[in-house]
Amino acid sequence: MSGTTPFGIETARLRLRPYTREEAELVAAGTDRQEHWSAGFPRADDQDVARMFLGLPAGEPLFGPLQIVLLSSDLVIGGIGFFGPPDETGTVGLGYGVAPETEGRGYATEALTALLHHGFADGRVRRAIADTDHDNLGSQRVLEKAGLRRTSSDERLHHYCIEG
Repeated sequence: MSGTTPFGIETARLRLRPYTREEAELVAAGTDRQEHWSAGFPRADDQDVARMFLGLPAGEPLFGPLQIVLLSSDLVIGGIGFFGPPDETGTVGLGYGVAPETEGRGYATEALTALLHHGFADGRVRRAIADTDHDNLGSQRVLEKAGLRRTSSDERLHHYCIEG
């Protein structure tokens, strides 16, 4: 289709863009450093997400894995995404991560806030959930700054939720 704009979410400092098959293959392999990747990208989690993406049928970009790209340098610094479309209750799970050298700069919070905004604006998403390890204080701060609240904890994880 000519004239269509590719899916993406842009914030003040970031662009969230879907994986292409070619990019996912490079990330999954993780062997050939790409000049458009931040030094700490891909992390093991990024490689797992890329492999998952390669095994999925084509879907709606909003509900698949997205790369987090710095607008200032066009470097890929991490990934974020919903774990598929909302279930029958309107619930989506989500995950994210950024390269270690970019942590603590608010990028994950900015990306998560934008993703949640677009998810709730879609109309089908009514609730988003996430979890994080007890010792991952940075991730807990990101979730809380983006408006999620801790709803429960078990022996390993804290569970978070936000309703739109």
